[in-house]
Amino acid sequence: MKTIKVGLVGFGTIGTGVAKLLLLQKERIAKRTGCDVQLVKIVDLDTTRDRGIQLPEGMLTDDYREILNDPEISIVVQLIGGTGVERKIMLEMIEAGKNIVTANKALLATYGEEIFCAARRKGVSVAFEAAVGGGIPIIAAISESLAANEIESIHAILNGTCNFILSNMEENGSDYAPTLKEAQRLGFAEANPAMDVEGSDTAQKLAILSHIAFGVRLDWKDIPKDGIETVSGTDFRYAKLLGYSIKLLAIAKRIKGASGACDKLELSVCPTMVKHGSPIASVSGAFNAVSVVGDAVEHSFYYGKGAGEMPTASAVVADVIDTVVGRTRITFDTLNLWDPENDRSENIELARAEEVTGRYYLRVMVEDRVGVVAELADILSKAGISIGSCVQESVEENTVPLIIMTHETTEGAINGAINAINQLDCVKSEAVRMRIYG
Repeated sequence: MKTIKVGLVGFGTIGTGVAKLLLLQKERIAKRTGCDVQLVKIVDLDTTRDRGIQLPEGMLTDDYREILNDPEISIVVQLIGGTGVERKIMLEMIEAGKNIVTANKALLATYGEEIFCAARRKGVSVAFEAAVGGGIPIIAAISESLAANEIESIHAILNGTCNFILSNMEENGSDYAPTLKEAQRLGFAEANPAMDVEGSDTAQKLAILSHIAFGVRLDWKDIPKDGIETVSGTDFRYAKLLGYSIKLLAIAKRIKGASGACDKLELSVCPTMVKHGSPIASVSGAFNAVSVVGDAVEHSFYYGKGAGEMPTASAVVADVIDTVVGRTRITFDTLNLWDPENDRSENIELARAEEVTGRYYLRVMVEDRVGVVAELADILSKAGISIGSCVQESVEENTVPLIIMTHETTEGAINGAINAINQLDCVKSEAVRMRIYG
């Protein structure tokens, strides 16, 4: 039986899960590869912490060059996050002729072209199923299983931390700040949760999915995004009343051009009102979900744990297996991802705000006095925005929430109207707006 040697860079939560599978399930992996897949070296700065797994003597080191300079190691699993030294190590591993398996979505979203071009030059491959959706095989689904389709749209929950927070706010009627603290206490949110709650983590994953599905190459920072910090218990109360849940959705949607004109691609990450009864509305806790519409398959739905030791390790080791048997090499060569000499953009451009249409939920905290509704309605009317419904409760406090659901309008029109609304004397805090889906 042929022996394939593997090195692992990063021995945190996911790395521990990968080591468990590679070391404890050798027989299972051998049956599925026809090879003896051996994890021979693990690199981590912390070589003393107990991870709950017994390693052979000498396997764990703090020097990545022990993998880099070992010509017998042909596959490197790189699970350290970030885009600094992580980029340097990955490029060095590629230059040394090693195939890469990674879960680092920030690195791919930022330096995908550089990394993939380097891999093509050296004749090695890069596999990254675990970079998006944890244990959900969404990369393979879009790039392989749905290859016969023109992808029309992707609507996805891609951040378990945000979904856990929003689900608990919905269930308990609580506000954002105390729910975040509880998520941190339970280990569902980092001490510094900014990348998650501000939408950056989701935008990075959406940039990767959009490149695979539509061929677009873009800086993930250019994707319009709003975080969940402004969502309150009040919004959930009205969402329930109106028949919606609130989710942080990543949206990639093809806007068909007129005859002969190129298609446009709408991209956004934002808190979204999702109609009760749709599959994505029922996704709770730290789970992820991806809804994909293709022109042939129509609607397909993918659901599972988007993070965690073993679900993500499952995706990583699946990539190792695919690399061993040669599937990764075929896919890598066929897709030509992030290849500047092979444009896969399918004649598609990013849509401008005035080209993106939808319905919107607005919550405006206003002074409780006569004429306030008329002032807001006048601004919306001048922006060409039609009001679908308006709710204002009678309460004792002087400041009350005014809830407006609009008819179809454009992103540009709603942004302009909100800017004008926020200037009114009767408005006590910046308006909160959310897209409506379903």
